[in-house]
Amino acid sequence: MIAGYEKFVIDLEMCGIMARYMNGIGLEEEDFAWDAYRDVPPGGHFLGAAHTMRHYDTAFYQHGVFNMDNYEKWEAEGSVDTYKRAHGIWKRMLQEYEAPPIDPAVRDALQDFVARRRADIRAGKLNRPD
Repeated sequence: MIAGYEKFVIDLEMCGIMARYMNGIGLEEEDFAWDAYRDVPPGGHFLGAAHTMRHYDTAFYQHGVFNMDNYEKWEAEGSVDTYKRAHGIWKRMLQEYEAPPIDPAVRDALQDFVARRRADIRAGKLNRPD
């Protein structure tokens, strides 16, 4: 796949992952989670620790396209692959799109510019005048 809306959605996901990666790891006292190590007994887990709850939403990149479920769950939920999921995402994005407000004068100026350029191109004037 070299182009397409699905690839664009997947590329956006990859950009999000890379942006999170580039944030690096924290080196502040809070980042080391010493309180969690103190509070969780040997053999326990950190999922319910206060530190985990404070940082869960920001500690990991929340995937929107890639499925992180195990194979059995993925299969039970219909085996939706990344391409199909990306297809559904761009369709939903397009359906839910709301054009941002634009000043009527700006809109008119843009429409005039497009009309002039189309006329120039049809007349063989491919380069914009300086």
